[in-house]
Amino acid sequence: MHTLPNGLLIALEGIDGTGKTTQLKMLAEALLSMGYDVVATREPTDGRYGQRIRQVLRDRSSVTSQEELELFLLDRKEHVTTIINPGLAAGKIVLTDRYYLSTVAYQGALGHNPDVILALNEAFAPPPDLAIVLVAPPLKGIERIRILRQERPDSFEKEGYLVQVAAIFNNLPQGYIRRIDALAAKEEVHGEIMVHVEKVLGTRRKAIVK
Repeated sequence: MHTLPNGLLIALEGIDGTGKTTQLKMLAEALLSMGYDVVATREPTDGRYGQRIRQVLRDRSSVTSQEELELFLLDRKEHVTTIINPGLAAGKIVLTDRYYLSTVAYQGALGHNPDVILALNEAFAPPPDLAIVLVAPPLKGIERIRILRQERPDSFEKEGYLVQVAAIFNNLPQGYIRRIDALAAKEEVHGEIMVHVEKVLGTRRKAIVK
């Protein structure tokens, strides 16, 4: 397996229903076939805080807005400590289905200051080397959840709210962000993602040679 000094962290972001989980699986398979050691993970995690978050999403009235934000931060701290940092230290490519930009967008749309949320996360969470933001109209995302997954959208998946979330995603200025149209065929989306991933890998390989 190929390893990279300090590893590589790639996050897939965007509103729900944009195909992040499918694209992460396709990306993981492609990188494995190229000989890289890959860790595929997600947020919320399956840990104690991640499980609590899933309960909260079914009944938002059970916690305050601040308590909800704290749960996401606690889940991420555990995620960084137990999975992300060890993976990077071992030289692996860590792929995460959602990371702190999702918290910035979703909690920002609830009224929290996005800049404050970003600062709270950057105080302990390593920034991604690449964040792919999959872009689609909120109504399309909701339709995919209902039709393709045969699921009822949760309280984070109402159109009016997702319009605000999408607006925050669209205005994030970080240089590591690349936005991709999620409405294209999944193979086309994967191809675009691979272009950006290979650029990052190429840059990292050149740095190693130097």
